Amino acid sequence: RMREREQLARELHDTVAHHVSAIVIQAQAGRTIVMDDPQRAAEVFADIEAAAVRSLTEMRTVVSILRDNDGPELAPTPGVSDIARLIDNGTVATPVDLRIGEGLVDLDSATDIAVYRLVQESLTNVQRHANGVTRVDVRISREDDGVQVNVSDDGTNARHPSGSGYGLRGMAERVELLGGTFSAGPRPDGGWTVKARLPQNDSA
Repeated sequence: RMREREQLARELHDTVAHHVSAIVIQAQAGRTIVMDDPQRAAEVFADIEAAAVRSLTEMRTVVSILRDNDGPELAPTPGVSDIARLIDNGTVATPVDLRIGEGLVDLDSATDIAVYRLVQESLTNVQRHANGVTRVDVRISREDDGVQVNVSDDGTNARHPSGSGYGLRGMAERVELLGGTFSAGPRPDGGWTVKARLPQNDSA
């Protein structure tokens, strides 16, 4: 039961934190341009509304699972195929270069959702904590019997969480539960990198 609660807590955090972070950034932009460019401001507010609706929908899904006392297997299960839509739906303000390799269409469900959540939370952290970011690179590849996930940005003096927050801790927990490896830290040339390797059986 504790493991179920922990998994649902991670789902709730990853889902809501991503959308709310986008709402905050868009609201700040709207407040800045509302006087100079009312048309653009109207578009920003429409994006805010859409992000809020998505957040409420996903949050209600998780809450309904808690109320029904069902297991975590019924939680929302986005996967690798949904990452492009995550990036394109307007919730990520920074340009993202996404590259997904071959052999990632038949992942088991636990690995599939873990890859999605790792990318989602990494992008949320870029929006919330990084300074001066002009580019984020997302690389997902199948290597031997595992899946490699790398998310890096080019920010300067990036103020990412030190590890005490729920975001990095939740990512590390996801990966460790699947028997993988996880690391996150500053890049020597500036910016921040999240790396994870998840085991994957060919029979999955």
